[in-house]
Amino acid sequence: MDDGERYSIGDLARRTGVPVKTIRFWSDRGVVPPTDRGPTGHHRYGPEAVTRLDLVRTLRELGVDLPTVRRVVAREITLPEVASAHADALTAQIRLLRSRRAVWTVIARRGATPDRADLLHRLAGLAARERRRLVDDLLDATFGDLTDPGFAGIRRSLTPELPDDPDDGQIEAWVELAELTLTSSFRAGLRRLAEQHAADRAGAEGVRRDVVAVVREEVAPALAAGVDPASPDADPVLSRATARYARLCGRPDDPDLRRRMLTRLETAHDPRRERYLELLSVVNGWPPAESLAPVLDWSIRALRARQPLP
Repeated sequence: MDDGERYSIGDLARRTGVPVKTIRFWSDRGVVPPTDRGPTGHHRYGPEAVTRLDLVRTLRELGVDLPTVRRVVAREITLPEVASAHADALTAQIRLLRSRRAVWTVIARRGATPDRADLLHRLAGLAARERRRLVDDLLDATFGDLTDPGFAGIRRSLTPELPDDPDDGQIEAWVELAELTLTSSFRAGLRRLAEQHAADRAGAEGVRRDVVAVVREEVAPALAAGVDPASPDADPVLSRATARYARLCGRPDDPDLRRRMLTRLETAHDPRRERYLELLSVVNGWPPAESLAPVLDWSIRALRARQPLP
């Protein structure tokens, strides 16, 4: 340091752009201490004060509290240690802000009562263990006491796994999905679908496809070709689908089987089930789920059109 070079507080303010009032405040608290006093008794500062003021201003703009700033400039704590602590704190704050934004986005898009807004806020803030417990509760209620060997894989395919650093879309999807898991009628529909699936495969060895997969393969081409489900052109399409379903169940292809098939498809044709799968794909970062609503709608209309009159 050049012992002969000194700055008044006004000189220091002009050199650094920091207001005199701020410099005086930091000086009084020992963050930027003066070097000595001039002939008139006013504080004077050496050249190192310019560098220190730049550091203090930067730390304060980054949100570091003044006691910590004083420890840094006094070399009681290193700058990397401070940076690490503040980076962690900012990461937590960012996650909190993003979850809050997700809640407000869902509320703005779909509307909410105060009670529902509170629920969405709590769902957005769940820790990973709490999120898993919420989903496990839904899947236990759906599959818990059903012993079909295929349900383990289905259960895994229905499990959301929010990543450690989700994007905004994933957070929003999780909030909506989590709310859906708590909807009693949705849970009852999933349970009914699982029970029907288990009944269709009772006594069968290994894993078999379900009725939705069966009709998708037969109906999708007819749907793409514009075949009217109530027209005679739909007869062979439906016959192939019901024959495959009959083989899956080990039953004859008769009116009883077709009524059974209609019941299964009506249960599966729940918009909330499809929405769950859409949200699941977003949360897990999977490709968008294919909508089966057109296939289910076509199949249900075709079966209803051919039901015998009561």
